[in-house]
Amino acid sequence: MINVVQPSLGERELSAIREVFESNWVGRGTKVEEFQEGFARHIGVGKDHVLSVNSCTEATFLAMELADIGPGDEVVLPTICFVGVANAIASRGARPVFCDVDRRTLNPTVADIEAVLTPRTKAVAILHYGGYPGDVVQIAALCKERGIQLIEDAAVSVASTVDGKPCGTFGDFGVWSFDYGKIVVTVDGGMLYVRDPELAARAPKLAYFGLEQTSGYNEALRSSTRWWEFQVSSFSRRSISNDVLAAVGSVQLDRLPGFIERRAEIAAHYDRELAGVDALHQPPPLPEGHTTSHYMYWIQLDDGIRDDVARDLYARGIYTTFRYAQLHKVKAYGADVRLPQSDAASASTLLLPIHQGLSDADVERIVGAVRDSVSERREQGRLSASPVRKAA
Repeated sequence: MINVVQPSLGERELSAIREVFESNWVGRGTKVEEFQEGFARHIGVGKDHVLSVNSCTEATFLAMELADIGPGDEVVLPTICFVGVANAIASRGARPVFCDVDRRTLNPTVADIEAVLTPRTKAVAILHYGGYPGDVVQIAALCKERGIQLIEDAAVSVASTVDGKPCGTFGDFGVWSFDYGKIVVTVDGGMLYVRDPELAARAPKLAYFGLEQTSGYNEALRSSTRWWEFQVSSFSRRSISNDVLAAVGSVQLDRLPGFIERRAEIAAHYDRELAGVDALHQPPPLPEGHTTSHYMYWIQLDDGIRDDVARDLYARGIYTTFRYAQLHKVKAYGADVRLPQSDAASASTLLLPIHQGLSDADVERIVGAVRDSVSERREQGRLSASPVRKAA
């Protein structure tokens, strides 16, 4: 089966893990610090503004806590978004307020967000769908003007930029994912960016039980007779990463430019070979100054044939999917809204495989299967829709 996503892990990552094992320290240590510093350089921020944690979802929960989201607050987010973001909002006793998205980009526009703002809106959370930055510059300006915090879910946008500025750094908080299906993979893991220096200094404590100090190895603590004693500043969880995952992450970060180059080649191949296929729409062109991580490549199909095409491709050993399910239709969130553009996108969009492990032969196989399926399904539709002559 050709997968939609797939990691690229090999000897360099195994060597990095071996080095950690041989050090006899596999917990949070120097490798985590190195990974954080490397990622901070990658996104162009100071090292004290990023924190490596055990998942992107945990980074999102931490961001909501640092943003002081609580009961009575509203947080706006696109309905086509990862469930972890909505859960992080609801877990704080706040209300997720879902907005519509652009039908083609599946990203919210400024108008989509502005339409659902209320005096209770305390934050806006946006996803850069498939790696497309979307209207992040305009949304960040709107949030600043209204005094609303902006949280960027950059989980799939590790190499996406606008005019050279990385996605995840336009707002007050940014989060990235390094799970098994992402571009930079540490198997599980995430990164949190915090713009405000005071909140950034608080983040590591929140990520480790709220402890004011974390290790007796600290030189200052060893001046105390009882360096194992501690104080708690908040009732927090254990969200930290470790040197094993971080060592893999540093290697993956070094390999990232090559990953993006290959993904761009595959996307260009899809663009070229699927252009002009009847009833099939490709991702819209990126605006000038925008770059994408090419995490997703989506097609949109007319005539209600999306599900049939997905089944055809699966039968030919090609896995496809749609992400993300519309959150305003999840009963647990209690939303009662109509979002027509999201409905249209959700009914027609299909994600094709795109990852750096695909061979040229794989890509040709996918293109051929898509062309054949769309042609066959449209022909079937035309035949079934042919008028039947009534008897006189």
